[in-house]
Amino acid sequence: MSMDAGTKKRLILGLISNWISKLAGSVIQFVQVFVFLKYWSEPLYGEWLIINSIPSYLSFSNIGFGSVAGNEMTMAVARDDRESALRAFQSCWWMITVALTVTGLVVGVLLYQLPVGRLFHLHEISDSDTKWIIAYLGFSVLLGQLEQLLQSAYRCVRRYPYGSFVKSCMSLAAFAVMLVPVLRHQGPRTVALWFAVANVLGTVILALMVRHDIPWISFGWKHASFAEIKKMSLPALAFMGFPMGNALNLQGTLMAVSYALGPVAVVVFSTARTMSRVALQMVQMINSSFEPEFSKSYAQKDIALVRTLHRRACQMAIILALGVIAVMILGGPWALNHWTHGKVPPSRELLSILLLVVVFYALWSTSSGVMYATNQHQKLAAVYLGGTAATVALTYFVAQWYGLYGAAASLLLSELVMNFYVLPATLRIAHDTFPAFLASMFDVPPALHPRTWLRKLSRSHPGLES
Repeated sequence: MSMDAGTKKRLILGLISNWISKLAGSVIQFVQVFVFLKYWSEPLYGEWLIINSIPSYLSFSNIGFGSVAGNEMTMAVARDDRESALRAFQSCWWMITVALTVTGLVVGVLLYQLPVGRLFHLHEISDSDTKWIIAYLGFSVLLGQLEQLLQSAYRCVRRYPYGSFVKSCMSLAAFAVMLVPVLRHQGPRTVALWFAVANVLGTVILALMVRHDIPWISFGWKHASFAEIKKMSLPALAFMGFPMGNALNLQGTLMAVSYALGPVAVVVFSTARTMSRVALQMVQMINSSFEPEFSKSYAQKDIALVRTLHRRACQMAIILALGVIAVMILGGPWALNHWTHGKVPPSRELLSILLLVVVFYALWSTSSGVMYATNQHQKLAAVYLGGTAATVALTYFVAQWYGLYGAAASLLLSELVMNFYVLPATLRIAHDTFPAFLASMFDVPPALHPRTWLRKLSRSHPGLES
């Protein structure tokens, strides 16, 4: 079954909006370093980065209710069941609100009791200012979880690209507001306060936009249901396995390399892997664009479309990954040498192994989008957590025996484990077979086939037909 024009349009817009989101993140990172180092001293900016990393852990406080609710809402609307979608929205809104309130109170008590500045060996920023900065930034992180649910409202009415674009604009606006006190030579505490105020305004504006654009979405508790919260609890808890597995995959393997080979090897390994993960970021853009369509087509019991979407998503992910990898293999060592000012020796062999890891990641991570989008990811999370935990142990021993090349090759373990589990599970959901799926990876879509372009060219230039 081929995709209709509406589905293709949403996918294209989704890819564009995800690219804009990635671009916005890159702009923020680049401008932040430039501006902060121009107006603040290096020690002050360094301590700001340390403090800034602490509130990020608060993102675990709502578990995965926002994502699960978004899937439920999308599938309910696809079945023309707005009442169920509203029930999921309001139930999740109050669940997140209660969780964030409790988290905020606990963090407030801890900040009041603990000498945070001394614990992190801070000298440029006072202990009192450190506590207020964590409070302001932490509040912004917690608000972001409500924003995720508000974005889900746009996703369920097939306006995911618009919701993603609005969120990117608000992120840039909040960042711009944060820069104002920096440019006025004010301190970190004031900067954090301005950033928190900007995020409050952004959340309120987004809520008003959702209420205006989607009239049947209402804020309250009339449709909230404890049974709905209970229904979403298991899939939401399962989402915890993914950030934990990511932490093991990133920080855990670095610690294994450190214990086995020392800190110098960690620098070489870490920088090469960071370079290889450029392809990974590109693949994730495809995943985010296809997941709303997986939810919609599955809810409508259009399994043929689920199968087509799954095949096309995996095909695009592999083609994109291979294209980026080819560029990386050719220019990666040169870029790595200039990026690190020659301090990290470039290794084409090490980079090639790490890029091979990305190819296997591209396949299973894209395929698993069907399971995420339909809230069938509970076992997936357990397998991912187990696979990454085993990889950390393997990395330590293999690094001792074969050095950095062995450490890089050990990362293939979790990717192979995930592929062996994910592909059969997703193919069962899509009612597909592995031979047919494999053949589809080499099937060029009609719109991209050279013959199609030759026919279009011949119509535009009749003289070429001869």
